[in-house]
Amino acid sequence: MELGYSVEPPAGSGPPKGAALYLASLGRPVRDLDPLSDTARNLGWSSVKVELPGVPPSPPPPPGSDLHSIAAAVAKIIETVAGRDTGAVVVGHAFGNRVARCVAADRPDLVRGLVLLGCGGRFPGDDEARAALRRCFDATATAEEHLHAVATAFFAPGNDPAVWSDGWHPEAADAQVAALAATSTDDWWLPPEPIKVLALVGSEDRIAPPANAAALVDAVGDRGRLVVIHGAGHALIPEQGSKVSAEFAEFLSQRR
Repeated sequence: MELGYSVEPPAGSGPPKGAALYLASLGRPVRDLDPLSDTARNLGWSSVKVELPGVPPSPPPPPGSDLHSIAAAVAKIIETVAGRDTGAVVVGHAFGNRVARCVAADRPDLVRGLVLLGCGGRFPGDDEARAALRRCFDATATAEEHLHAVATAFFAPGNDPAVWSDGWHPEAADAQVAALAATSTDDWWLPPEPIKVLALVGSEDRIAPPANAAALVDAVGDRGRLVVIHGAGHALIPEQGSKVSAEFAEFLSQRR
């Protein structure tokens, strides 16, 4: 499996302090994580932006693919861009967080740290939010219905969902869900030692309730840090971007 990606050098001069690789949410483009990429580049890190299967220019995954297949493609990019000896900090949002953890489980030698946003897996969201998530990819929904679905699934009350009115790829979402369904949660749930983990979760996340991130950080012990971002739902970055970026910057400062 080949995935499309781009590499951006750090801002300013001098060699990179390291590489950070970005993986977006279900059926979403990696540009959603640009605020974090900008933060890292301003701190001297290079950015590797990967489009997950089905999001152009990445083709859909071949039939029979699972999360391990996608993780292997991401690992290949890390080897190509950063090298086996250097590896990368891997940043994943929602579905991308599951891919990130699968990369860590399968190729821990390549992962210098994990930044996980909106991480789920053990405790499901409520029925209304899950139905709204499916509606986000429904091409028959009116613009008003679609925006209401985005607000319900991804944004805390009072936050503007219009910033995510576009960028939805239904076929990519279907393929990614199929790959996830073909993979046991136990395969990717727990990042192996000695990988450090920063788990960021919105206090009002209805798709990946905070109990998921809390359970993960509890399982990894002092390797993990849990940060609950108040005033945010599942989208996180377009809701409380400055808070998320500040936590990300602190994590990077310890990963040189």
